[in-house]
Amino acid sequence: MLKKKITFAIMMKLGEYNTLTILRETDPGLYLGDSEENEVLLPHKYKPETYTIGDSLEVFVYLDNEERPIATTERPYVTLHNFGYLHCSDVNKYGAFMDWGLVKQLFVPFKEQARPMKVGHWYIVYLYLDDKTQRLVGSSKTNKFLSNEQVTVNMFDEVEVMVTHITEQGANVIVNGKHKGLIFLEDIFEDIRTGDRMKAFIKKVRPDNKLDVVLQTPGYRSIEPNANYILEELKAAGGFLPLHDKSDPETIKNELGLSKKSFKKAIGSLYKDKQINLREDGIELI
Repeated sequence: MLKKKITFAIMMKLGEYNTLTILRETDPGLYLGDSEENEVLLPHKYKPETYTIGDSLEVFVYLDNEERPIATTERPYVTLHNFGYLHCSDVNKYGAFMDWGLVKQLFVPFKEQARPMKVGHWYIVYLYLDDKTQRLVGSSKTNKFLSNEQVTVNMFDEVEVMVTHITEQGANVIVNGKHKGLIFLEDIFEDIRTGDRMKAFIKKVRPDNKLDVVLQTPGYRSIEPNANYILEELKAAGGFLPLHDKSDPETIKNELGLSKKSFKKAIGSLYKDKQINLREDGIELI
């Protein structure tokens, strides 16, 4: 039986989305199959309103409470080899159980907990397939699934980040699901929290491969989008903003979500292009 599960997991991509063919309808639901003649049940409550035998369906495949492969059209909060921000709904003598958007909760054994999990708390969790049991398991020991030994990003690259925790230094983030990075506090101009996912940019790759990350395009590459943004804000404000190169950085941050340095670069570009006038009390649209 175990060998059958292992074969299935390899062929049907356990913990991932699979595009399968509807083979037949039975009392429990629809049986779906792949090109290797593996089959899995899609319970009736998940079947589409209209379908025909032979149609293709995208489903997520995992193991039910009896460790049998099962398909669902529900979308979990995390997929295989990825990170999710999950709520702990139960803890027993074996470990913790996380709500990941499916009927069966995700198990996180004690040995995979960075610190003891508590009911009602939220955690960054990595989903992997246990080699011994062939079960989908979660781990909050996220650092062991990240590496900066060989970074796959370069300066100015656009990346996807997930905020793991915020310290006095800034926001620690997971970069492209592979590397650790940091958004320094002085580069944060919006409200961000643990679990947030967003697009960001690599500001610097340090000699030790540590990654400095920013939420806005770094350097002179940011002038054009910031300039366009300020133009739109000027139009919305009737052609005048009471902000200038001597304005308090906090005021600029609160009003536009930009650093003072980015603001000055952008208005300098707009002034050079003769799109704005610089006044002592602010900037004016031409």
